Amino acid sequence: MSDNEKTLSVLGHFGELRKRLIRSVIVLVITVIIAFVFYQQIFQILIYPAPEGITLQAVKMTEMLGTTMRVALISGIILAIPYLTYEFIMFLSPALTRREKKYVYLILPWIALMFAGGVVFAYYILIPRITGFLIGWGSNLVTVVQPMFSDYINVVTRLLLVVGLVFELPVLTTFLSRIGIIKPQWLASKRKPAVIIAFILAAIITPTIDPINQCLVALPLILLYEMSIWLSKLVYKRKSSTDEAVEPESA
Repeated sequence: MSDNEKTLSVLGHFGELRKRLIRSVIVLVITVIIAFVFYQQIFQILIYPAPEGITLQAVKMTEMLGTTMRVALISGIILAIPYLTYEFIMFLSPALTRREKKYVYLILPWIALMFAGGVVFAYYILIPRITGFLIGWGSNLVTVVQPMFSDYINVVTRLLLVVGLVFELPVLTTFLSRIGIIKPQWLASKRKPAVIIAFILAAIITPTIDPINQCLVALPLILLYEMSIWLSKLVYKRKSSTDEAVEPESA
């Protein structure tokens, strides 16, 4: 390939990246605006798991507006994730073989399902326990417990987003194993470090010192890693048994 052809190829990739970034930003702006319009309904959903009888308060004049913008941005990102994932895959598609593209399309629904599963787990299991622990700690020493609205929303949105993303681990490892980048033996050999990392992540994700709450996060992470190993063995074994040759897609 000549220098001119290489330059045109690089410029073409930058042009394609620019086009997809612009479209992604437009979609993200639209989803953020939609989330901002329905911010009251979103707040009601986020407040629902709070301990019964707790009154949230806003101390600063700009607190409610700033919290609304934060929630609208996070909600907009969550809504736009399917489209952003699609644009990212389409940008990488020239480097993927036809068979690898098929695997990518197959895992797209699972990306959404596993993220939703993580959000549901955080919403119904983690948030009630963690917020109850934080709000209840030392409540016998004060007359009234009235947490700041922004603090509560920040804790809840962080848990929902981070746990949802962590639940994508089996999908990612399954795809990488299917295309031969990760071997199940390698995943199995990293089991002990993975357990340690799971507890470290649990300590980071949960803003509490309660070991029970941290175990509620760490144990699902460990189970997700074990699921990743099992799925990796399943798809990698299937690939080896079929012994299919994977050729790059012709131009």
